[in-house]
Amino acid sequence: MIRYKEIAFVAYPVTDIPQARNFYEKVLGLKPNAPLKSEDQHWIEYEIGGGTLGIGCSEQWQPSKDGPSVALEVEDFDEAVEDLKKHQVEFIIGPMESPVCHMVTFRDPDGNKLTIHRRKKD
Repeated sequence: MIRYKEIAFVAYPVTDIPQARNFYEKVLGLKPNAPLKSEDQHWIEYEIGGGTLGIGCSEQWQPSKDGPSVALEVEDFDEAVEDLKKHQVEFIIGPMESPVCHMVTFRDPDGNKLTIHRRKKD
């Protein structure tokens, strides 16, 4: 039986690294884990808490609006929503509240889904 320790990373395919970097770094405020070796680097990782979000560009790996999704836990949900609105990010789900959380879902420039999420305190 396989025993798992953690999720190593979540990866999203992108078609345009500069456009994707602008979104992930300027709109979402993420910082690359390591200095970029070149401007046309095809794989970039961003550490978020105990996990890693990677973006990559390859002919063999194309974005899909029906592909994977990641939920990013934030400290201040309302502030995150306002910041996304300032960047004119279009929401496809929410903002909404469930009995256990607040969340809003949107797409990156390639159509990949992302969710901003905040668990409610117990």
